[in-house]
Amino acid sequence: MLVYFWGFLYSKYFRFWLKWLLRLLTRKCELQRVFEGLKAGARRTLSVLRNAVHVEETEVEKCIRDVMKEKKIEQKDTGFKTNLRVSLLQISGYKKLYLNVENLRKVPYDSDNEEHEEQLIELWNLLMPHESLKARITKQWCDIGFQGDDPKTDFRGMGLLGLVNLVYFSKHYTNEARQILSRSNHPKLGYSYAIVGINLTEMAYSLLKNGALKSHLYNMVAGLPQMEHFHQFYCYLVYEFDKFWFEEEPESIMHFNQYREKFHEKIKGLLLDCDAILTLQN
Repeated sequence: MLVYFWGFLYSKYFRFWLKWLLRLLTRKCELQRVFEGLKAGARRTLSVLRNAVHVEETEVEKCIRDVMKEKKIEQKDTGFKTNLRVSLLQISGYKKLYLNVENLRKVPYDSDNEEHEEQLIELWNLLMPHESLKARITKQWCDIGFQGDDPKTDFRGMGLLGLVNLVYFSKHYTNEARQILSRSNHPKLGYSYAIVGINLTEMAYSLLKNGALKSHLYNMVAGLPQMEHFHQFYCYLVYEFDKFWFEEEPESIMHFNQYREKFHEKIKGLLLDCDAILTLQN
């Protein structure tokens, strides 16, 4: 009760006078002091822009002018303008990235779509360069971890996003992808490579959707987060999950959901760090 009372007094009365005194002494507003006191990245963006979450990319410059006018900040303070612009772009970019990811997730895999089919064949060729597909619908797809003769049925949950993620990892980290595919065929600790990959797409998507990726992306990108950065995070998940799976040594694939959730909690814990940057290079 006492803590609540003092909290009420601080927010209602003391905070205003403290801010007024600090501005009088430093000749700088709260935003200027925060920008100077925190390095670029999640801590700064999350600390000072809670009231700017609805700013769109096209409104950033106007918002900067309005803030500087409202706070009576001199135009010659170019450092403040630059820092504010970066933070506003990160916020608006995060929202735009989520919408782009969501739109791709909503696109169902269409076997009559030539581009979809080309990506699927590209995935096979990247992972199995020395073996040709005997047919479009074949049990060979199980060799790279799909459930049946036609992979299109496995993309129902994540739509085209699941395929795009798989292709991206296989294309940009080909050696790692082939090594992980080989490990996934382990006689005791094996798992379905493609199915697990699609499952990790869902994990990356849910972390983006609930805002858990903000710290990572704000630290990683000094501006607008792009689809490329989402794919890079997915690659990190695939690589780290494979290590995690073999370190844990599950009794069987039947316990997948249990270990998947344990891995999910591990990643969420890492993302709680305001300085987090989760990339495959790490």
